[in-house]
Amino acid sequence: MSEPADLVAEIEALEDKLREAKTSITRRFIGQERVVDLTLAALLCGGHALLIGLPGLGKTRLVETLSTVMGLKGNRIQFTPDLMPADILGSEVLDTAEDGTRAFRFIPGPIFCQLLMADEINRASPRTQSALLQAMQEKTVTVAGEDRSLGQPFHVLATQNPIEQEGTYPLPEAQLDRFLVQIDVAYPDRDTERSILLATTGVEEAEAAEVFTQADLLAAQVLLRRMPVGESVVELILDLVRAFRPEEAGVSDRVRETVAWGPGPRAAQALMLTVRARALLEGRLAPNAEDVVAMARPVLSHRMALNFAARARGDSLADLIETTARGLTRSEEAA
Repeated sequence: MSEPADLVAEIEALEDKLREAKTSITRRFIGQERVVDLTLAALLCGGHALLIGLPGLGKTRLVETLSTVMGLKGNRIQFTPDLMPADILGSEVLDTAEDGTRAFRFIPGPIFCQLLMADEINRASPRTQSALLQAMQEKTVTVAGEDRSLGQPFHVLATQNPIEQEGTYPLPEAQLDRFLVQIDVAYPDRDTERSILLATTGVEEAEAAEVFTQADLLAAQVLLRRMPVGESVVELILDLVRAFRPEEAGVSDRVRETVAWGPGPRAAQALMLTVRARALLEGRLAPNAEDVVAMARPVLSHRMALNFAARARGDSLADLIETTARGLTRSEEAA
């Protein structure tokens, strides 16, 4: 059997496994298919996700369900203004042995897991938020001068309340850029909310089943990077990312007058990975232009910002990203 045929068989097997995982997830997290797909995409890419939505929309429930379905050891940290870095990373304590000798012993913090839920991450101070920077980028933490590996896989799924800003600390751009995608969790539609009511207010609730193991997820992350990406999709990704840099030659007047700063190369890397993940979740062997359009907002919205004049006008970053992505796609098709 040739190598391409082997790859096709592996991708198709993974697609079947992903369908089973989504079915198991939706037993407990009803509806919101796009939220489920984006979260699974982040895990398949080996990245982190920032879930933004109002309280009571099931963000915590989703993360707990993912931990079960993906076979990952999960921990949860409730971020508060008085949380300290040691509360996340762990610390060294002085132990006294029976013979009277003393030595330092490291007590690992909750970050030593495979799926970390950082609940209301913007409630912690910048000092505490920074404790996650090294972990999210390098999968390592440094305590008392010693580097300690977090192991593989390691994912952070953070939540943030978009309306309650009193007593919060906005995430700095360097921290936001560590998140592969930003996922907006909206209100469910009426039929979905009805299903939620019936499923969650009875005597028993449906349970999610384990579908993946740690080894399965790591193998899926490697397989995703082996998926082919057509030259036209690569060029569309480059065109899209560079189209939002106001200092770039040839950008539209709308972008130049609206965007304060645009996405960097990490955004293009994120798009290259997430379009593959979306193709997998859609049951396809390779990504297409529509995948780029679909992933543009989750990947780019937290990696760029409107300038003061645009915010004063009430311009929408989401609308700008959507319009630009679709415009570039039509240009590619016309060419």
